[in-house]
Amino acid sequence: MRTELSIQDKRWQLHRYPPEQQHVSLQAWDAADEYIYQYLQENPELQMQQTAVLNDDFGALACMLPTQICAWYSDSKVAALAMQQNWHKNVQSTPEFSVHNNLSDLPDNTTQAILKLPKNNSFLAEQLITLRALLPKGALVITAGKANQIQKSTLALFEKHLGSTHTSLAVKKARLIFTRVNKTLSSQSKFPLRWPVENSGLQIANLANVFSSTSLDIGARFLLEHLPDCQNKQILDLGCGNGVLSVHAAQQKPAKIHCVDESAMAVASAQLTLQANFPAIPAAFFHSNSLEQVPVEQLDVILCNPPFHQQNTITDHIAWQMFNDAKKALKKGGELRIVGNRHLNYHEKLKRLFGGCKVVASNRKFVILSSIKR
Repeated sequence: MRTELSIQDKRWQLHRYPPEQQHVSLQAWDAADEYIYQYLQENPELQMQQTAVLNDDFGALACMLPTQICAWYSDSKVAALAMQQNWHKNVQSTPEFSVHNNLSDLPDNTTQAILKLPKNNSFLAEQLITLRALLPKGALVITAGKANQIQKSTLALFEKHLGSTHTSLAVKKARLIFTRVNKTLSSQSKFPLRWPVENSGLQIANLANVFSSTSLDIGARFLLEHLPDCQNKQILDLGCGNGVLSVHAAQQKPAKIHCVDESAMAVASAQLTLQANFPAIPAAFFHSNSLEQVPVEQLDVILCNPPFHQQNTITDHIAWQMFNDAKKALKKGGELRIVGNRHLNYHEKLKRLFGGCKVVASNRKFVILSSIKR
């Protein structure tokens, strides 16, 4: 794995998170990070601004610009953990910038923003609307991303929600977008979205960076047809998203539901969903990388629809960590029930970890698997 970034006479050691589970072909920065750094070095007047950094996937920009930023934001717990890890490797002092998982909490004195382009356009639009409200008139927002991800439709979002926009030339297949804040624009956030689950009487809430924002995804839909017995049990929804599994489990009147996700917006969405449908059901909510930051054990049932990507990279290490953490958190006789694409072969992992695995149901695309802690 390439871990050393070198630009002119500067060097940084940068790792993805968690480092021991990453493929050797992956690295913790990209050409867009390098482009931003070089642009700022060529324009020293920009270094004098109170700058917020957004969507810094593994903390590369924080380490490259340690004295130039006043605030750092990410919706991702993994990104925050990676930033902390890489900061300690590269910078000896305590960070002077504030760290946030709610963009509205950025400090009032922020006068400039550096944005890594998210892949979710709804999330991008939400960030642009929030930055327009937070930053002063005429403030500069510099956005960096892969050149092939910056389409005319992307630039139209900047023009609609933030202000006058132009782009740089492409360098190493990366491009910069420059936007000046126009306070006269009037577009408003459409989030949280709320939509009904058909034939259930339940309502789901979604914030901008949450998967499947207006309907059930097909994997979750399949698992909902085969939920285990949850009555009077301690239930954990691992990778809870908008809380769709939790709210259906709540219909069975569990003793308590624990919702966990590495996206802060997902955790907030799940909380809105449960409060709207079952406010009396005891519930706890955790912003955590799998179960790393969750002080819960002796669980009866863990439900999981594991992701198979990290940022833009397809990977199975997240599912493997979830399965390992689930085994530790379950009580003896407790059940992990998951849904996954058939081709991912999760049954092999579960057999190796739990000593057994049962196919609860399957169709052409998905399989539902159950493993019991012995």
